[in-house]
Amino acid sequence: MSTRLQRAWRALRAAGTLVLGALALQPLQAADAPANYTIGAGDLLRFAVFQQPDLSLETRVSESGMISFPLLGAVRLGGLTVAQAEAEITRGLREGSFLQQPQVTLLLVSVRGNQVSVLGLVNKPGRFPLDVVGMRLSELLALAGGLAPGANDIVTLSGERDGKAFRSEVDLPALYGRQPSGTDPELRNGDVVFVDRSPVVYVHGEVQRPGSFRLERDMSAMQAVAASGGVTLRGTLRGLRVHRRDPEGKLQMLQPGLADKLQDGDVVFVRESLF
Repeated sequence: MSTRLQRAWRALRAAGTLVLGALALQPLQAADAPANYTIGAGDLLRFAVFQQPDLSLETRVSESGMISFPLLGAVRLGGLTVAQAEAEITRGLREGSFLQQPQVTLLLVSVRGNQVSVLGLVNKPGRFPLDVVGMRLSELLALAGGLAPGANDIVTLSGERDGKAFRSEVDLPALYGRQPSGTDPELRNGDVVFVDRSPVVYVHGEVQRPGSFRLERDMSAMQAVAASGGVTLRGTLRGLRVHRRDPEGKLQMLQPGLADKLQDGDVVFVRESLF
């Protein structure tokens, strides 16, 4: 290979390396963010103005929602969407007669301004920043250390969507079962995730280990008795009783079949055999 070809080959390899490096280090672009993503305090922004390298800027939004942009000075971007922030900088450069047709591009380098809260039975409850655009509920629960012992596997997500109050119950096992049927919702600023205790039933009377037990899905009366160790030598499954409160709070006494399903808060009583 001639010297000229060798130099050309080295130049192509160098260019390819630079391109690959640029792709590997490419930040989160505005196009990757939801159209309604709202810029908040702590977000790291990167601005580029076409054919104006002196106006390139990487800055973090202050607690008051302000940034300092070249030629424009202090500009309030907190509370604006990515598209609105681009339009605001474009308008300032044009109306200030700095550029006739400015073309501004905004990149979200990191997202820290938006926060969500996790309450209830998780290992690390608290407030967490939405560090990435499009964070899902399952990712937030992982940041919170996962569910604590005794937690319900149906969690409640509440917040605001399109200016209206929003509330949804998310069935976590449905997300990861053999045939996933649930959805892993995307989080928004101000969302609150609440993990309640798991439903329980109480078993007493002639059983080996009376007490409270987690109410598994579709648990029957027979399964609840089995969870308590089964009946004693003096006990019988005949005449099983269940005490349950109706929607008005009044206590009812039922005589269920062994295959009948139990509800949260049910009290199962196993009688003593008369023979």
